[in-house]
Amino acid sequence: MNIIQITSLKKQYNGNYVLKGIDLNIDAGQIVGYIGPNGAGKSTTIKILTGIIGDFEGDALVMGLDVRQNPVEIKQKIGYIPEQAALYDVLTPLEYLRFVGKLYQMEDAVIEKKSMDLLRLFDLSDKATTRMNGYSKGMKQKVLLISGLIHNPEIIFLDEPLSGLDANAVILVKEILAQLKQSGKTIFYSSHIMDVVEKISDRIIIIDKGEVIADGSFETLQNNAHAGSLENIFTSLTGGASQHQNTAGQFIDILNS
Repeated sequence: MNIIQITSLKKQYNGNYVLKGIDLNIDAGQIVGYIGPNGAGKSTTIKILTGIIGDFEGDALVMGLDVRQNPVEIKQKIGYIPEQAALYDVLTPLEYLRFVGKLYQMEDAVIEKKSMDLLRLFDLSDKATTRMNGYSKGMKQKVLLISGLIHNPEIIFLDEPLSGLDANAVILVKEILAQLKQSGKTIFYSSHIMDVVEKISDRIIIIDKGEVIADGSFETLQNNAHAGSLENIFTSLTGGASQHQNTAGQFIDILNS
């Protein structure tokens, strides 16, 4: 079953198209890695699918709902974890999660129990009533992760979700995503951390300059590109390998001058 359907998706800013006609059908119960260089259109795609951006060309359906016509209903059913978000850091984690839970129409007792249980698993229960304006980036990211998952959504959109996390937290999040997939959830995952995308994704979509340039399992991309790791495949397909070597050489030359 296609849980996400994108047809001829285009988006422009000031006459410049950042998405140039994306066509994708995504089945339920998959982890989909969505990767590309900066400015390729990854975050724009996610913001359209999550109902944040409504001004676009083409069509996008999430769980059979048109994102133009049903943005609020879609937001009730999905989880969204961005790299940077307005976290209201004058609140405590418990206050913030109560606020988020209320938006999802969860009962007070359920919000309270889930919040404390999930904060404990991320080693934050002792700081549940401490204002977040003194939190590190990694600690705030843990609260964001909890806020995007607390209502147990069917589809989870993640845009650089590991930003600022320590090594143990990264390992934990990878395992959480794997077990969410096993329970039938669909995960749409955008990240620059290639080894994580390579390890957890059932399907990898590479986008460059607003267009899909590769789509398939890691093994399929390997067979097509003959380039080893996902990082090597990515640089060969996006034309970055020789450019990176040249730029690195110039960088060293400047240091040595």
